[in-house]
Amino acid sequence: ALFFESYSFNLLPLTSQYNGIARTIATPLASSLAVDDDVSTDEEPADFILSAGELDGSDDDAVEDAVPARFLSAQRIQELRVTHRRHETDTGSPEYQVAGMTERIAHLTNHLKEHPKDFSTRRGLVALVNKRRRLLNYLFREDEKRYVDIVSALGIRHKVPGSIPSKEDQYGRFPPQKPNKGKSKMKLSKN
Repeated sequence: ALFFESYSFNLLPLTSQYNGIARTIATPLASSLAVDDDVSTDEEPADFILSAGELDGSDDDAVEDAVPARFLSAQRIQELRVTHRRHETDTGSPEYQVAGMTERIAHLTNHLKEHPKDFSTRRGLVALVNKRRRLLNYLFREDEKRYVDIVSALGIRHKVPGSIPSKEDQYGRFPPQKPNKGKSKMKLSKN
């Protein structure tokens, strides 16, 4: 008994004229060849569809437990934001924003370690680091205690913005310029 002969076609309305067509289409090719070409089809191995985990020999539990890194990063961002917010409905304070950016920066840094040629992600990472730096500069200007708290809690390396150094402060450690050896005086006397 073949599989297709016992299968009922419920999808199409079968009348007497369609019944013969459906039966001839549903007849498997191997059984028609077996009758004509005397090919034996008594004991063929059954075909099975296997998942990738079964081919590798690993357990399905390990495949199901694998959580994407982006999902873990999003959970960590939420935890940090809840920890560093100033009140229950806070979404815009510098601490809240810096906490989320710090985790995103860590996630993108790990991504770039695996994919060093991903230049668009590198560009986004640099923009994110600069945005966080500007927020930290703002926070330092407004309230140094909050700045120190957030930097120490998140372990951020940030250089405190200073005032613009004078020319002497910036270049005082270098020797003064050598005097001109009369070249400019000669040009002035010829005119």
